[in-house]
This record gives sequence, structure tokens and C-alpha cells, in this order.
Amino acid sequence: MSTFDPDALECLAAIVEEGGFERAAQRLSITQSAVSQRLRALEAQVGTVLIVRSRPLRPTSAGQLLLKHTKQMRLLRADLERDLKELAPSSVGGSREEERISIAVNADSIATWALTALNELACQGLPLEIITDDQDFTHEWLREGQVLGCVTTLKQALRGCKVAPLGAMNYVAVAEARYAHEHCPKGLTQHNFRDIPFIAFNRKDDMQSEFVGSAFGLKRVTLRQLFVPSSEGQVRAVLAGWGVGVVPELLARGLLGQGQLVNLTPAYALPIQLYWHCWNLESEVLDALTVALMRAARESLAA
Repeated sequence: MSTFDPDALECLAAIVEEGGFERAAQRLSITQSAVSQRLRALEAQVGTVLIVRSRPLRPTSAGQLLLKHTKQMRLLRADLERDLKELAPSSVGGSREEERISIAVNADSIATWALTALNELACQGLPLEIITDDQDFTHEWLREGQVLGCVTTLKQALRGCKVAPLGAMNYVAVAEARYAHEHCPKGLTQHNFRDIPFIAFNRKDDMQSEFVGSAFGLKRVTLRQLFVPSSEGQVRAVLAGWGVGVVPELLARGLLGQGQLVNLTPAYALPIQLYWHCWNLESEVLDALTVALMRAARESLAA
């Protein structure tokens, strides 16, 4: 089997992660010409194109395999650094910028429980990169080899990966108190939901439709929607009177207790089961991430 130049592999990863040759060159502190040369040399060694020069740039199937290999090598180096720090704490310097440990986590988990889970590892110096996406799509980052683990709604383990259940995040429909009194004094019903704007994360986010359909036993739901690509931003939009939000109960709990928000369906909450997927490798870093996330999930999420 061919031995690939680690610098060339990190160059490929930088192009994909930064979205272009110029930013990859800046990250690696080399010229853009050197980035192109390293990529051409790697493509010549593999015998195929590794990057599709589209907008945005994307890796080919072969490029994805090498990208996954590169991240596995990063993981091995991170494991080695953890072991060396235990044996000789003063002998190991900080991790290089390009050796980040990437995971994909849904925005609602980031806004509620996941960052707390990762506090200790981040403070220990683990070079984390958290990529955010909708919980129904985070596993695609893992499938493509761009992250080493993800929090997702997918139950079945991906090929070459292992999976662990985290628990359920309960979602509630909320509105600002005065808005609720004026527009839906009897709460959210199957008769008024079409007249009320809903705040969604983005066009991929179907949480609002799923909530309404499940709450009222409807198969097809069409909603008026406004888009705010931030969990905390959605809550602020609801507080400002933009409309109704379907948000994690964890995120709304304090504001509900203070009376600033009103639960429009107090008898119903939508549970969304979350799972942690990661590569099926022997790794202290992966094990530490898994333990930290599962511990925090047990404390925050519903069983």
C-alpha cells in the first residue's frame, strides 16, 4: 500500500474544510501555488481527481476516503499527545491548527446541553471543532468522513461506526405572553395553526410541521414560516412577537417559569430521540468524547 505524504493529506483536508485554495494556504501558512502543487502530487499518486472544482468545492469519492484517513491520523496523534502528557506533561506543546478534532452536533444540543459536556475536554486542550447542522442531517458529515462523530436522530449505525442512545429532547410550542393572549388565547389548536407564523431554523427544518402533525393527528401540514438559523435566535424572535416557536423545553424552561413565554400545548411535547455516532476505532479521545456526551445527556435529556 502506498504511503501518503502527511502534509499533502492535510493540504487536501484544508482545501475541503476551508472551502478553497486561498484560505487553505492561509491556514497552512504556505502559498496558494504550494497548495495546488501538493494536491496535484497527491492526485498523481492516487491516480484520480480528489477535488471537484465546483462552488462550493467538494471532494470526490476518492477524496472523501483520503479525508477520512487524514482525520483518523489526527485522532491517532491526539491519542498520542494525551498519553505523552500523562507521562511527561511538559514535553508536549499545543496542537497544530490543522489537527482539529471535528464533530457534528445539532444546534439545539449546542444551545442546551452539549457544550457543558465538552467543557472539560476543551479546557484540557483538545482542539475541538464543532460543526452545526439540523439533527436529521449531522450524520451526513460523518458518512462523508468530514467528522469523527455526530449527534443525530439516526438510530442505525453507519458503516464502520458505532452508535449509542443519548436520550430524548422534548420540544414545546411557545409564544411571547402578550402575543399568545392576542393571537391564540386558547393555545395552539388544529383550527388556528394555519393563521400563525412559525419560526424555523432553515428550510431543512421540519420540526414545526412534525410537531403540529403529531399533536393533532394530521398527516400533511402546511405552515407559514420565518427562518432564523440559531436556536437562541429563534427564542429571541419569539420573545419579540414574530410568531410561534417549537423549541427545546430545556431552552425555554426559564422563560416559561418567568412567564415571559407561554406553552401553547401544555398537554403535549414532542420527544426527539438523539444518538451519538462515532468511528468504530480504539481511541482514548473518542472514548472520552463518548463518555462526556453520554454523561451530560443522562443529566439533561429524557430517558
